[in-house]
Amino acid sequence: MSLFTADGFTYIALLAAIVILGIMLGAAGKYWSHVMLREKEAELLFRGDQYVRAIDSYYRTIKPGMQPMLPPTIDELLKDSRSTVKRHLRKKYKDPITGEDFAVIQDPVTKRMIGVKSTSDKEPLKKGNFPKGYETFQGKTKYSEWEFKFTPQAPVPVPTTPPVTPPHGGG
Repeated sequence: MSLFTADGFTYIALLAAIVILGIMLGAAGKYWSHVMLREKEAELLFRGDQYVRAIDSYYRTIKPGMQPMLPPTIDELLKDSRSTVKRHLRKKYKDPITGEDFAVIQDPVTKRMIGVKSTSDKEPLKKGNFPKGYETFQGKTKYSEWEFKFTPQAPVPVPTTPPVTPPHGGG
């Protein structure tokens, strides 16, 4: 009688195939979760930028004689309650990493909204090559360190008198 039978060989081959299939599915699952996290990061950058643009739009929407101001809340970006009704933000976006609301960043002096950030303490996959305006995200170790903040630009002073040109001297 032979040590190896056809039935035993088929059983071993089937077990090996199941193990190989399990390893391949595990690798595919890990790859897929990596791809999904990359997509969530891209969506986080998009949504955070939408908030910055909305705050900028709110800040610049003023009538003559009014001072620019920051919005008090996210809801104010959805429907500006000042004299002109304008929607600066289409909808209230959720943080794609956590699925929760973004944390609001407030100006320390005025206590008005200047930006948003994720509340996730997960480590980002993206470490560099950020879009213009978000270069400061480079080297950050948590998504919660990616702060999407609006920075008001100081108005450019307009000269009230023309510059003085020195007289030409002969020589």
